[in-house]
Amino acid sequence: MNRSVLLPKHAVDGVENKEASADSLQVEELVGKASQVIAPLWPLGAFVASHPWEGMEHLTFEEVADRFRGSRDINLYPSMTMFREALRKGELNPAYLEERFRKWLNEQPSVIPKEEVERLCRGLLWNEEVPLEVVNSLEMKHLTARMKDGKTQPDRFLFRWVRTKSAILEAQGEARWTRALDRHMIKWCKLFLDESQAMWGMPFREQGFYNAWRKLARYDPSLSRAQRKRLHHVPANAEDALKQALLNLGVPATEMERYLEEHLIALPGWAGMLLWRSRKSGQGHRLLTEYLAIRLSLEWAMIAPRLPLAEAGEGEDDTALFPCLAAWVHWGGWTPERWQSLPPAERHIRLAFAYHFDRAIRPRLWLEAWEDTQEEKLLRNISSPPKHSSAQKAAVQLIFCIDVRSEPFRRHLEREGPFETFGCAGFFGLPIRTLLPDGHVHASCPAIVEPRHEVRERLSPADRRKYLRRESAKLSVSHVFKKMKQGLVTSMLLPEMSGPWLGLYMLVRNGAPDRVISAIHRWRKRFARRPETSLTLDHDGSCSDPNLPLGFSLDEKVNYVSQLLKNMGLTSAFSPLVVVCGHESATTNNPYSSALDCGACGGGAGELNARVFAELCNLEEVRSALVGKGIVIPKDTVFIAAEHITTVNELRWIYVPELSPAAQNAFAMLRDRLRTVTRKVNLEQLAKLPGAGDIGGDPVAEANRLAEDWSEIRPEWGLARNYAFVIGRRQLTAHCDLEGRVFLHSYDWREDPEGTSLANIVAGPVTVAQWINLQYYASTVAPHVYGSGNKATQTVTAGIGVMQGNGSDLLAGLPWQSVMASDREWFHSPLRLLVVIEAPRQYIARLLEENPHFRRKVNNGWLRLMSIDPEKGKWEKWEPSPGGYLEITFYRKDLI
Repeated sequence: MNRSVLLPKHAVDGVENKEASADSLQVEELVGKASQVIAPLWPLGAFVASHPWEGMEHLTFEEVADRFRGSRDINLYPSMTMFREALRKGELNPAYLEERFRKWLNEQPSVIPKEEVERLCRGLLWNEEVPLEVVNSLEMKHLTARMKDGKTQPDRFLFRWVRTKSAILEAQGEARWTRALDRHMIKWCKLFLDESQAMWGMPFREQGFYNAWRKLARYDPSLSRAQRKRLHHVPANAEDALKQALLNLGVPATEMERYLEEHLIALPGWAGMLLWRSRKSGQGHRLLTEYLAIRLSLEWAMIAPRLPLAEAGEGEDDTALFPCLAAWVHWGGWTPERWQSLPPAERHIRLAFAYHFDRAIRPRLWLEAWEDTQEEKLLRNISSPPKHSSAQKAAVQLIFCIDVRSEPFRRHLEREGPFETFGCAGFFGLPIRTLLPDGHVHASCPAIVEPRHEVRERLSPADRRKYLRRESAKLSVSHVFKKMKQGLVTSMLLPEMSGPWLGLYMLVRNGAPDRVISAIHRWRKRFARRPETSLTLDHDGSCSDPNLPLGFSLDEKVNYVSQLLKNMGLTSAFSPLVVVCGHESATTNNPYSSALDCGACGGGAGELNARVFAELCNLEEVRSALVGKGIVIPKDTVFIAAEHITTVNELRWIYVPELSPAAQNAFAMLRDRLRTVTRKVNLEQLAKLPGAGDIGGDPVAEANRLAEDWSEIRPEWGLARNYAFVIGRRQLTAHCDLEGRVFLHSYDWREDPEGTSLANIVAGPVTVAQWINLQYYASTVAPHVYGSGNKATQTVTAGIGVMQGNGSDLLAGLPWQSVMASDREWFHSPLRLLVVIEAPRQYIARLLEENPHFRRKVNNGWLRLMSIDPEKGKWEKWEPSPGGYLEITFYRKDLI
């Protein structure tokens, strides 16, 4: 068998060491390619779910997993403990595991006899380790000794990883260099990225990261005199400094890209924040170049006396040899004598085969079997006959975000009365930037969409003065309190002055939390309400940004409204009342609060987008123009806007214009039924939270307690356990209990003959959902790299992110409370997103042909694709095949 198949693809054999000169190095290209191993990290104020491996989708999921496992020992697959727990809970059907194993076995070339391969791999499939009694047996010890005694050519794996010079020193027992390098970079990143939290800002910060560091590093007391002296002569330009550092460290030209990758992966959080900041300011990879110039210059200054080192990455992996050898003896049926009689090349092939199956193939087969089981569960759920159906015309139509938390609310709402719901991306197709009365600016659209319009929320002059006066008072108190904490003398007076009052408040709040929280809840409803505002919807040339017009032209208004209504299939049969529902969470003392808000609104609340869309739909000129596009909205139909508070499962009204008589009746009925809906949804959701206790009394009060309790580490589950995205008519899933695990986007293929709406849904909402899905996946399978640890021990730093302690990487993912029910029990199921599309096969084929990015995601295993052909009633699965193209398989008839 070809070794490139057996060994990870990043194992390099016989790399030619080419000399490089400073002039020949293309720094911008090197940094751009190396940056693919990290993802941009948004600040906490606008926390957006990010796909950790977005830049590596040109590789298959398996290749990326192999690469991280080999170079950084990061396992991107769920652990066998997770797989066995899924098996115990019935979430993983062993029949699918056997099916996947058989399929893989049949695809293997016949280098090793198939009977031997099956015996070995079946043992490895179900067992992580060879039994200790076998490993420690006398015959295995004798065999191991003979393989090492020099008389027989040893069976060894020779790997050549590209490792940093500091990592090589660490492998040689000098671990302090890597830790020291990380510590220095964390310090400088915190200073440069600080958002006005530090009392003293970084000097020379306005000159850029590298220039500021270069001027300050020569005075850094944490560096030795010799190290500071070396840094005194670094080039004035970051690109030149990076070139010089690479050459001084002796990094071969063929390994430079991987060398930079290793340095970026060392602190992916800080590097990701710099990447985000650099892109946001339109500088490309400028800040990453400066970061790498600083890091490699520091590395050279610290280890220069020890250079040159042994060639990077060269080493012999004996630890991998002995388990593979024991596996062949125990499960492969080989005796020590027979094994020794094999030629060295044959032994190596067998050992490499066992090694690759154990590290890469086994977890892949288990994961695919788990995903197959959940696919079948969804298929059976959707295919089951409705328990009850109603042909009653909807009195109210409600448009919700596709967020999985909307699914239980929609389900209970539809069962409480003549209500019809739709799903779409929570920014409602409006690429806007919002300007609030207090001056706060926020991009209210997905991170992958650039704002095209600015919408301002305005107050009347009198209300504006009152509002700004109140906001100014709050900010002044906060500012004074912060300055007193930082002052030399005032910091000693502050505890004496505020301690008794704050201590009393803390005792009351902790001693009688229910009463205090109830009082806070009432106070907020009464006093924290903002005055009535108006929106700037009409085009105006007064926007400060010439590339971002204020408001919309008539054509733009009509196009945005018609596009969303057509995407959802809502083009006729309008109810008297249509409710546009944004959503946000409500939590206290939670740095990750924006992670629970609307991802489609840039990590903010969706209320303003909902209001803008509702107001556009109520404009007479818009309705008149929509008639020409085949959309007739009746005169008595009124659009209103609400906000779905996901923590307490309530609808809060944010825009209710004058209603027609029919809309008034519908609104009264809706408000009456919502009390029951809120209670039922809270009862269902709270039952999933660990330690919720007896909530039979008042689930609404308990949900509000969780939202207001400042000690609550898990006020809601957020989007945990998400695993599928269904694009189709609501009648497809209306009868299903999808357990709050499925994104639901309304779509009617009959309204989309050109496939334009489907393409827009896949390019936008599906991509956002995939980012969310993979962030939860990464935070579960590799929490030490892609999670953010325990909420209780997190430290908010520089106003932009969290660390564990005061000197860790900037943590990029979700806290363990967002994915785990306890220290030993996982709540989130780490499965790649399954996209289900209700449309004829030709629609799917056209989509894959015209959207190469989506085709690549499916072909490389970053998401899974199924379709439902409504004309033929067939469920079809689109899977990557060994030939590099997508093959279609049909589900068994007994499942439909």
